[in-house]
Amino acid sequence: MHPRLAEDLNSLPDLLDAARKHAGETLAGLPERAAAVPPAGRVPAPLPLEGSGARGALEEFAQRWEPTFAGSAGPRYLGFVTGGATPAALAGDWLTATHDQNPASGMDSSAQDLERETVGWLAELFGLGAEFSGAFVTGATMSTVTGLAIAREWLGERAGVTVSRDGAAALGPVTVLSGSPHSSVSKALSFLGMGRSALRTVPVLPGREAVDVAKLEEALAALDGPAIVVANAGTVNTVDFDDLRAIAALKRRYDFWLHVDAAFGGFAALAPEHAALTADLDQADSVVVDLHKWLNVPYDSAVQFTRRRDLQLRVFSNNAAYLGEIGDTPDFLHLTPENSRRLRALPAWFSLVAYGRDGHREIVERCVALARDLGARLDASPRWRLLAPVRLNVVCFSPASDATQERIDALVRAIAEDGTTFLTPTVYDGRPALRAAFSNWRTTAADVERVFAALERLG
Repeated sequence: MHPRLAEDLNSLPDLLDAARKHAGETLAGLPERAAAVPPAGRVPAPLPLEGSGARGALEEFAQRWEPTFAGSAGPRYLGFVTGGATPAALAGDWLTATHDQNPASGMDSSAQDLERETVGWLAELFGLGAEFSGAFVTGATMSTVTGLAIAREWLGERAGVTVSRDGAAALGPVTVLSGSPHSSVSKALSFLGMGRSALRTVPVLPGREAVDVAKLEEALAALDGPAIVVANAGTVNTVDFDDLRAIAALKRRYDFWLHVDAAFGGFAALAPEHAALTADLDQADSVVVDLHKWLNVPYDSAVQFTRRRDLQLRVFSNNAAYLGEIGDTPDFLHLTPENSRRLRALPAWFSLVAYGRDGHREIVERCVALARDLGARLDASPRWRLLAPVRLNVVCFSPASDATQERIDALVRAIAEDGTTFLTPTVYDGRPALRAAFSNWRTTAADVERVFAALERLG
């Protein structure tokens, strides 16, 4: 054994304790840590030859890299919808690495059963019935890829071809309809060979990001064959929801696959005040939910759900002698793009066991209340203009005057350099804007006060 490896093995408890202490100090400092640290150009170090051991690696990381990391696990990081990690989820993630299970196969451990249990809990959380099956993937984008790959196979089924065998060319042109599709939809269509040009944007309701269902019906009626409809359960800019019940009703008259992007908006199902927004989510054919957003588990963690596991198996099955037979309950390697992967379910399992439905409901409701608080403060300020109602956990706004793209870009840079908070730019209804997304379990009213004070100072 290499001497550095042998040394680290012999002192492993002390090394883990050093890492625990370092992590504890980092987490304790999150309330005051800069939400963003704009990167400066760094020259890569040469590849180590002999290595310095785990302690040396920890020391070098603490000196060279950690000070340049964003406080994205902290309470005032409001840019990308990042939840951070609850204490239980963090513990689960550490144990994920410790046990190093590969849940893609069920030949050697019960890791798959833990994942199936977790998927079942999540399906119940979002009101999806027993007809839905699911699996863990890296994030909402891969969940979208998986769902639309199954939809592509469904289109082939309707056309009398097997796309998974004969390729996307056998299917011919595809039509995908959506009001305010997330950018990952176009990416998935490109990846899957259906092409970005397959996506047709349907008009939205006035002053909304929700699709105009009447216009959607007109588009469906004009088609000569089946289609894919991508509906939103929470848009990026304003967390607007398509009328899922009305869209589901259209399925009785038109032939389409309903794919619902509920990446973070689906968590509205946990809050009684907002649960109606997700009504008839269970009428979808495929559903996207991103867990490293509002479930507050570490990156990368998401699930995909579908009611057509038979088609999913046709797309992703991987036949090899060393993998064994595909039984009535397929291994996960037959259901998603990946063969081998880490046990992503464990942090989610830990957090659900630790805090239950009620604990995660409290996080959702608190984030919504804090977003409304910031929205009300901005709306009352002469410096800012609220561009849309705060429907859930995202605040979309711009300067009250001179709201040009150049001004927005300058504000994003200034806010990042200040470090109190981090916001991302966007374009809403053709106007350059800023968005603040609340999803972290740590965020409190005091953080909103600090964020608003920073915006007033920098705006």
